[in-house]
Amino acid sequence: VQLQACGGGLVQAGGSLKLSCAASGRTFSSYTMGWFRQAPGKEREFVAAISWRPNTAYYADSVKGRFTISRVNAKNTVYLQMNSLKPEDTAVYYCAASIGNYTPRIDDYDSWGQGTLVTVSS
Repeated sequence: VQLQACGGGLVQAGGSLKLSCAASGRTFSSYTMGWFRQAPGKEREFVAAISWRPNTAYYADSVKGRFTISRVNAKNTVYLQMNSLKPEDTAVYYCAASIGNYTPRIDDYDSWGQGTLVTVSS
């Protein structure tokens, strides 16, 4: 599956952004979809994922209660609604697809989007 992420930008602390990730392919509904991020000088880290069956969401502790992941299989799209953004959320955000059940492990994701930059100013 090929992925295309968009929606990043510059926002003030406390603000919101919504990222989108469009996928190609007819088997999108069979994938667990995840969002990861990589801040400058840091390793890529898990942010959130949503499994394909059932439609269950998982979050990193750092974003729990502020971010919401969702998917619309009919549109082959996964979203990440980010509220109450903090400067430490600044990173390049990547969407990724994993065939199978939920996993937070980067190595379990087979397909990656190109990344979209989110910058949160203080």
